[in-house]
Formats: sequence, C-alpha cells, structure tokens
Amino acid sequence: MKTSTFWVFPILVTTLFGAACQAAAERSAILLPAPVLKETSVTDGRHETAVFAGGCFWGVQSVFQHVRGVTATRVGYDGGSRSTAEYDVVSGGGTGHAEFVEVEYDPAQVSYSALLRVFFSVALDPTQADGQFPDEGSQYRSVLFARTREQAVIARAYIAQLEAAHAFSGPIATAVAPDKGFYPAEVEHQNFAARYPYNPYIAAYDAPRVAALKSLFGSVYRDDPVLTLAGAG
Repeated sequence: MKTSTFWVFPILVTTLFGAACQAAAERSAILLPAPVLKETSVTDGRHETAVFAGGCFWGVQSVFQHVRGVTATRVGYDGGSRSTAEYDVVSGGGTGHAEFVEVEYDPAQVSYSALLRVFFSVALDPTQADGQFPDEGSQYRSVLFARTREQAVIARAYIAQLEAAHAFSGPIATAVAPDKGFYPAEVEHQNFAARYPYNPYIAAYDAPRVAALKSLFGSVYRDDPVLTLAGAG
C-alpha cells in the first residue's frame, strides 16, 4: 500500500492523479440504511471495542477518529500469529494478518450497529475482495472480527440486510469471523492521517472518506480526531 511512487512523481502528476482518485473515493461513499438488528446487551457504562479491516488502516482509522462517541482508536494486525505482526512482514502477504483498526467506543453515545453503518457507507468499498483502491493482497481484505457473539450476529444480519436490498453493484466481500488476537502496529503508523494530512496517499484516498463522513453523517461527525489508544505500538 501507500506506494513509494507517490513520493517520486512530479507534483503536477501526483496532483492530477490524486484528484482522479479522490473523485473515485467520493463516488464510492453512499448513505446506507441503518441496521435493523440493534444491540440488546447492557454495558453498565463501560466502553466497548470493535475491530474493523477495510484496506489500508490509515484511512479506516481516520474515519472512526471523526465519529462522535468513539473514545480511542489504534491500528494493528489481526488474523495471524504474534510472530508475524510486523508491518514489513504483513505487507508481503501470506501471514494471515490484515491491517485492522481497533475502535473503542462509548455505547451510550454510539452503538456497534451505528459504527457498522458508518464503516460500510464511507470507510471502504465492501465489494472489493483482497484489496481496497490501489492496495492489493489479503492483508488489505475487508473483515469484521467480532469481539462478542452479539457483534457477530449484528454484523452478519447487517450484511444480509444490505445484500437483500441490493445496496451495492456486486456481492459484499466483507467477512465476519471471531477475533484471533489484535496486535498493535508500530508507532509510526498510529494517527498517520491526522499527522500527515498532506501526504499524497492520504489526500487522494483517505481525506475524501472523512469528507463523506461529514456530509452523510453530520450528526455524529466531530472535527477534532480522537487519537490512538494509550500504549499502542
């Protein structure tokens, strides 16, 4: 992902390419119906966590950082073993890991079902298998690793709801599976979009998703991003 060619193209070429990518990313955003199935469990004021994968973790993190009720986020790897949970290794593919974002949220302000709606509406193109935008490989696949049985039930029900409504032009490739163990990514990848908003990759692929969040979900959008969970990396 985030190919090095972005850094060696002339500014004009990068700008034109970024504008085209931005337009494509904006077109992929769509306001989806809210999940019919909602949470029934009571959290007694405790915060919950959920794990989302939808391509490059920089962009997925940047979306959730701007959702009101999200209290912290961190990027990392999930789906493989601890021994291979390193950026350079995961980027080669074949580890079983995908780039994930762990989202901590206050259920009194935002529900897991609401986060799912945001995820499918603006964070990714769920019809893409093993990749998102320019990034290809199983490490960029779309997955929801459920932390609880209720999360798994709600996620599967929402995907079925969207499929039945023909919400997308093709079948949804997003998988739902139990969480195998989340391993935080290196410090340099945490809050990347917030720290480097003018990075060409961020400007082309991730900023449009945050803009779509603001446009489609204005009532839950927050301007100041909530940053990484303490101890990440």
